[in-house]
Amino acid sequence: MPDILVIGSLNVDLVVRAARFPQPGETISGDDLQTLPGGKGANQAMAAARLGASVSMLGRVGKDNFGGSLLDNLQSNSVDTKLVQRDDASTGTAIIIVDSNGQNSIVLSAGANGNVSDADVKTVAFSDFNLLLLQLEIPIETVLSAARRAKESGLRVLLNPAPARALPDELISLPDFLVPNETELSLLTKQPVHDISSAEKAARILFDRGAQTVIVTLGANGALLVTKVIVKHIPPFKVNAVDTTAAGDAFIGGFASGLLQNRSLEESVRYGCACGALATTKFGAQPSLPTKEEVARFIT
Repeated sequence: MPDILVIGSLNVDLVVRAARFPQPGETISGDDLQTLPGGKGANQAMAAARLGASVSMLGRVGKDNFGGSLLDNLQSNSVDTKLVQRDDASTGTAIIIVDSNGQNSIVLSAGANGNVSDADVKTVAFSDFNLLLLQLEIPIETVLSAARRAKESGLRVLLNPAPARALPDELISLPDFLVPNETELSLLTKQPVHDISSAEKAARILFDRGAQTVIVTLGANGALLVTKVIVKHIPPFKVNAVDTTAAGDAFIGGFASGLLQNRSLEESVRYGCACGALATTKFGAQPSLPTKEEVARFIT
């Protein structure tokens, strides 16, 4: 069985580049529409697989052409898709606008992702895996069920609380690793997060709710590793960013791969930062995810 189990979303990304984001009621011109594979779950599964990890994906796609292409793409990148079901609902879709600075604005339509259920989770033998990756593009009840069952089996759990939303304390305390960005951390703690100091302060609030290890991704400022005994800022890798889509997913794939390679927490975060930085240098979500060889060349 694969080392990593990813339970989460599979989306098709409809992407348009534009000089800027439109204002309410405004129509602007953009470049040609691109149809690309995405979804936080699938992105993180592929990110880890491209870095040499053995990965299995659990989720749902529609019986439409988009669903078939997403499965084909994962399989061609060595992700096991036996646990992905075909659903009567349409395949999940993300509408993405990317501006001239590489920043993105995203609207999600859950589609089949909204039908991933506890019944799906019950089909998995969690003890066969070493690490579970979770996000929030499937129902929160399913995420919580997966985290509970994983911990009962002694499996380490990483939760990426994205898209940003409030969470019950149980879903803060169950994961071994909680990996929010600044926006997600601010929403979880109801604290402004705008620099390293405020990120540390907010992360410590999560310890009062049972968090074990918090890793805050800071975009162009790197990442912040916070445990009850360690606070370490991992500086960024300098690149010319063209599209930040999936940079956070690349970070998580890198961090997870680092853990499986028995790297230290700090080394795993640094490896994740390198993967996230490289992902911003290419357009699209999954097409931007770096390979193990690309990362090795980048950090040497």
